[in-house]
Amino acid sequence: MITVEQLQAAIHKRVETFNQADYPLSARALEQVELLACQNQILGEDIASPFDVPRQNISAMDGFAFAKGSSLEAGNSITIIGESQAGSPFVGTLNADQGVRIFTGAVVPLACDTVEMQENTNFADIKDTLDKSKPYSITLNKAVKLKNNIRYQGEEIAKDEAVLSRGKRLNPTDISLLANLGIAKVSVYKPLTIGLLSTGDELVAIGEPLTHQAQIYNSNTPTLKSLLKPLPITINDYGIIPDDLSATTQAVAQAMSECDVLISTAGVSVGDYDFLTTVIEQLGKINHYKVAMKPGKPFVFGELTQNLDTPVLYFGLPGNPLSAVVGALNLVIPALWQMTGALASETPKTLQLTATLLDDVKKSPGRVDFQRGILSQDESGAYQVSVFKSQQSHRIKQLSQANCLVVLAKDSGSAAAGSQVQVQPFPWLLA
Repeated sequence: MITVEQLQAAIHKRVETFNQADYPLSARALEQVELLACQNQILGEDIASPFDVPRQNISAMDGFAFAKGSSLEAGNSITIIGESQAGSPFVGTLNADQGVRIFTGAVVPLACDTVEMQENTNFADIKDTLDKSKPYSITLNKAVKLKNNIRYQGEEIAKDEAVLSRGKRLNPTDISLLANLGIAKVSVYKPLTIGLLSTGDELVAIGEPLTHQAQIYNSNTPTLKSLLKPLPITINDYGIIPDDLSATTQAVAQAMSECDVLISTAGVSVGDYDFLTTVIEQLGKINHYKVAMKPGKPFVFGELTQNLDTPVLYFGLPGNPLSAVVGALNLVIPALWQMTGALASETPKTLQLTATLLDDVKKSPGRVDFQRGILSQDESGAYQVSVFKSQQSHRIKQLSQANCLVVLAKDSGSAAAGSQVQVQPFPWLLA
């Protein structure tokens, strides 16, 4: 039985090949999206600045801009002959020992080479007596440093300089940068199409009545849709498939003709009515089956290939809701981000923290154990984690109450309170 780390590496390697050979990123379709709709999308081309930033010399503060050649020693006087405001630059001629009043973000006249804050002049003492429509003089309280307080044209970004690279996962600060550059639309990779299906005669869709005691609601599809929401993907929901070989074959065949990836829940164990592994082998192949993790052991990674030019990658999750969540977080979602074309540095990472156990934990060696817990910090800021006493995987209320998974290594046994353990905070609590 493959370990979690081995399976993660195998999936990563297969997706890398998929991105390079089966469905090369260079051949992926691109689409233009509005700036405010591009968050979490994957940039499909490099973006260069259409102009210098700043576009001209800009004042870094409120004060006075002094003409080149002015005497800037303490006690000297400068004649102020106008103003430069943000959006309303000074237009006129300046000579040595002349200047303009200037405000933060305003254009520094070309004739000026220095800006000084008004606090270092006698302006506060005389401003109430001035007629600012006419020239007036200010006195320097201290020597002024030449070229002070100016943001020079192009000092941050030069025209045609690359500012964002293909593969960047666009975030709010990228949107800020693009907005500052006046870019209203960006070219991103067209979203991958992900197919979802659940299997089981006992399942009923949300909103439909339960008509007998053996029925339960299909919680896995809504859960997966919620988990996958941050990804730049399109989801096809193929609904609930009955425990029937023909129906399962038909559903998978339809999905593989319409999707880039298929994710299923349930039907991958060894029961008499678990048909998905049979169908996957008929229409493609299983690369790996079963992983040394608890919960989530009956996990399938394969691909569908029959009559296809491009394989459809397949992830088969167990039907147990907790198992589906653990498998999705640790195995499926990282692979999907990789498939989107995001740079490795832009792919969301699974955060792991070291915390002190507040409770004794029971575990048998042999599988990585993901236990539900509540992560907190003590008075000094150190992380600590309490673990639910019962770790039965069907307890969905505990999954909602937890804020993390405690990750106990494959070969480890039980751990005592006070031990140091690895913890995965749920990603939605970090957003």
